[in-house]
Amino acid sequence: MNLDNDDDVTCPEDLMAATEPRRVTDLVEGQPQYVTTAGNETVEVRPSIDAAGKGLIQGAAYAGDSRQLLDEVVSESIDLVVTSPPFALQRKKAYGNKSPEEYVGWFLDFAEKVYEVLAEDGSLVIDIGGGWQKGKPLRSHYHFKLLSALTDDNGLLADRFGETFNLAQDFYWYNPAKLPTPAQWVTIERIRVKDAVNHVWWLSKSDAREKPDNRRVLKEYSDAQKRLIEKGHDSQSRPSEHELSDTFDEPAENGAIRPNFRNAIDDSSTIQSSAELLENLDVPEPLLEMVLEEGLTEELVQTLGAAHTEDNVLEVANTRSTTPYLEACKETDTEIHPARFPRELPKFFIQFLTELGDTVLDIFAGSNTTGQMAQQTGRKWLAFESEEAYLEGSRYRFQEPEEIHSGPTSAPAAQSR
Repeated sequence: MNLDNDDDVTCPEDLMAATEPRRVTDLVEGQPQYVTTAGNETVEVRPSIDAAGKGLIQGAAYAGDSRQLLDEVVSESIDLVVTSPPFALQRKKAYGNKSPEEYVGWFLDFAEKVYEVLAEDGSLVIDIGGGWQKGKPLRSHYHFKLLSALTDDNGLLADRFGETFNLAQDFYWYNPAKLPTPAQWVTIERIRVKDAVNHVWWLSKSDAREKPDNRRVLKEYSDAQKRLIEKGHDSQSRPSEHELSDTFDEPAENGAIRPNFRNAIDDSSTIQSSAELLENLDVPEPLLEMVLEEGLTEELVQTLGAAHTEDNVLEVANTRSTTPYLEACKETDTEIHPARFPRELPKFFIQFLTELGDTVLDIFAGSNTTGQMAQQTGRKWLAFESEEAYLEGSRYRFQEPEEIHSGPTSAPAAQSR
């Protein structure tokens, strides 16, 4: 099927065959719940390794506790673990969650094993939401305690395991559609604002220099900037008698410009010429004069007018209520995972931190959004999920609607637990 491909690189068989392992199932002992064949538009779902024949296997989903499944993974074979574990909430959820008091010790059991399966240049990305103290309008520290436990030289992971992760960078997922909770503090007493940001910890074993490449996550130019680039502007003198070079409208590579520039040129109310607009950008006067005096216009273009990545605040509204996955689960009376994260989140880190043919693992896979994005972007993937019902529904992310009812090779009944 076509996995909503939005101009991403597809994953042809010759690419998958050229990267080790040839079949992702070679990395894990035991039998998966289902596998996917290599490809994007032509991906097929099979209920077992044997059912895939001798074809290339790009993805595999395994039912069970990740702590046991990680023991079956080849050491240092995973390039990226990206996951959204159950958060430490005061109220128990159907998908299982620990209290803030026991959360750090619980997660460390997974972290030790993740460290062992990660390649030396691999990364662990954790989407983790904050919490509140029981009965009080005060925040919990549990996610900061977890970060300290995982990364401090004298932290709990170092004490237990003798190794630590590095904090490569902290990210923040801003969900503008987040509900105003907790209602008691936000909508009733009106003493807090809604909590719309999750922390995302990007942790690495090494200095994280080899794999990451922010050129793989460039923003697109806006239509307004494309018009500016195409139109250009006439060279003219600033009031300081410095010349504005024509190279301002010749960015070095595709991508977007920094927000102050982009917001200015996207303002449809402006009647300024291109040159006037450039003069009024939010660039400190001493910096711009120094750049012009030193002939560093090209460098300024690289900084203000050329490609750059997303910053570390990822704005993604988690609002999808109708997707092929949801529709298929409803039609087949399959349990829907209640805490799905948006596809843009794992997709960003998969593209940023891995290369084509690399292997991505989600140890709390849920409905396997991570696997879907890895398949779509030409990476191999493994998904570990303890609830078979959620994993059963996750196969629908790789199937066309007409395939869902086609028989046991596509959607076998969920095994009893």
